[in-house]
Amino acid sequence: MTSDGWDSPRLSEDLELRPLSGGPQDYASTTDQPVSHVAVANEAGLLGYLWVCDAGDAADFLPAESAGDHGYHAWIAWAGLLRDRKGRGLSPSQALAEVSGIPGHARCGRIVPGTRTEGRDLETLRNLAMSN
Repeated sequence: MTSDGWDSPRLSEDLELRPLSGGPQDYASTTDQPVSHVAVANEAGLLGYLWVCDAGDAADFLPAESAGDHGYHAWIAWAGLLRDRKGRGLSPSQALAEVSGIPGHARCGRIVPGTRTEGRDLETLRNLAMSN
């Protein structure tokens, strides 16, 4: 027994963190393949870009630099929507098509109609998000 009254082999074990199976699944958050993307905005302006790539089973939201905390909050909301679609087995393009019908919300914004762009590489899109 130790001087403070605690004596357990658990107190001296190394703790190893291991991911558990069966948790939520996400699309990959990066790809070297061309992506399709749409602009997402609310009443205040551009929040960022939602992008997808079926070839890499990838999709994510890139907040616009100018959106500040609003862009970060939008990213959280869109990540949850994407996670739900991934969990239901949708491809990234199917997920984008489905969330395009969502009317939007002040916090997460909505997809701006007519802004879909095809074939950009992710680095170019990141630079666009940083400059907006």
